[in-house]
Amino acid sequence: MRRTSASLVAGALVAALAWASSPSSPAVAHDPATGVADLTQDINQILSDSRLTIARAGVVVKSAATGEELYATDAGKLLTPASNTKLFTSAAAVDTLGLDYRFPTTVLGTGRRIGSALTGDLVLRGTGDPTMLAEDYDALAAKVAGAGVKVVTGRLVADDTWFDSQRLGNDWAWDDETAYYAAPISALTASPDRDYDAGSVIVAVEADGGKVKVSTTPETDYLKIVNKATVGSETDVLIERQHSSRTVVITGTVKDPYQEWVAVDDPTAYVSSLFRRALSRHGVKVLGRTVTGAAPEGAKELARHESMTLGELLVPFLKLSNNIHAEILTKAMGRKVADQGTWSAGLKVSTDFAKANGVQVINMRDGSGLSRRDGFSPASIVQLLTAVRAKPWFTTWYEALPIAGNAERFVGGTLRSRMRDTPAANNVHAKTGSLTGVTALSGYVTSADGEPLIFSIMLNQYLSGSPKDIEDKIAVRLAQFSRDNATAEAVQLRATDQGAAGDLECSWLKPVQC
Repeated sequence: MRRTSASLVAGALVAALAWASSPSSPAVAHDPATGVADLTQDINQILSDSRLTIARAGVVVKSAATGEELYATDAGKLLTPASNTKLFTSAAAVDTLGLDYRFPTTVLGTGRRIGSALTGDLVLRGTGDPTMLAEDYDALAAKVAGAGVKVVTGRLVADDTWFDSQRLGNDWAWDDETAYYAAPISALTASPDRDYDAGSVIVAVEADGGKVKVSTTPETDYLKIVNKATVGSETDVLIERQHSSRTVVITGTVKDPYQEWVAVDDPTAYVSSLFRRALSRHGVKVLGRTVTGAAPEGAKELARHESMTLGELLVPFLKLSNNIHAEILTKAMGRKVADQGTWSAGLKVSTDFAKANGVQVINMRDGSGLSRRDGFSPASIVQLLTAVRAKPWFTTWYEALPIAGNAERFVGGTLRSRMRDTPAANNVHAKTGSLTGVTALSGYVTSADGEPLIFSIMLNQYLSGSPKDIEDKIAVRLAQFSRDNATAEAVQLRATDQGAAGDLECSWLKPVQC
């Protein structure tokens, strides 16, 4: 994870401490009529954009200092939130699990040790760690070898029972099944990179002489690669896993190197193959076959790996809007509170947390917002954002939100190319949300007067043309808001290059790397 400069950290800390102050802190007295009326007029003007003529738009703006509602339209309407759902999941997870929570992955042995032989099974047990890399499984295998085990007479048992066996969300679209952002959820999983895209493999192609060369990260023989691509005058290639299979078919032409993130069909089986190969590399031979099941009582621990803390995981989770982190944390909450690693148990924890903090209108179907049956109102989101300011973990959570216009990938996140060179840059801390026909932006901004504001912008059912610039214009206008001035400067936005991602946030289309 990248480091930020001392000055940036210091500035961010000052801002975070300001946001963590009590919501009831006194505000400077002003005649609110002119400034608020001007703000209302400007937001109404922004929302009059023709792209929203047949769309639904809900917007709420509130002063965090006074609790005053500065603007509202369709505040109580249930709208599709997309990844704004992660605001609720992340806040509930931190409150339930704690910032110091870690995911352990362990290797256990059954039976007896006779010299260098383990006369029983070797068990790999997971609890959902989304940060496990192939090198971490290799390190576990090295520890097993280091413990003196050279032969396992029994089986390799993959214990993923910390979570249930439901891999995909109930409402997830069939055509998303092979996409890395909708990868199956398991208590045993692996990531190919330090974005921690759990449950996926990077498949890369390049022209090598007159042929197309294919490689994977990590190196694995779990996937069956069918390479039908040819070298051509341009790169126009499709890398796609066939549904409900391990087969990846590559078609089209390749000139320049290209890579695609592909979800595996069964993360537990995939991890088992990685671990078995790692054991072999370290001289540990498992005589039995690979199976799934729970570790028996009395199995002795041979090796352990623990993830980074949840406080650290919040950064890739929220900055890059990682769907899989959201779903794993949902099941982890269910496991802790109800001893059930299920969506239903975890979602109850999230909704109970929201209700306990004054949120009324909410319908959570998953943890990430991938479901189109998720429903929130802008007022509910603002209520959550208001309530969490009093939490002891707020500063860490607030800093993990994407920061507008900051080019550092693990600072700006999904807002890194938006609102640059405006009063909102390095000011707005907010969660993005994107599905086809859905966009949302909710979070915090400090006004021109230094007044902390909380906002939620939800735009649904637009037909064409991304309206993210509408969200940006509102956020910039809030950064310009002054109770002293009846008129603010005209909203100026630096042109934002959405790139090939169109109306989807960059985390949904990995090769774009926007």
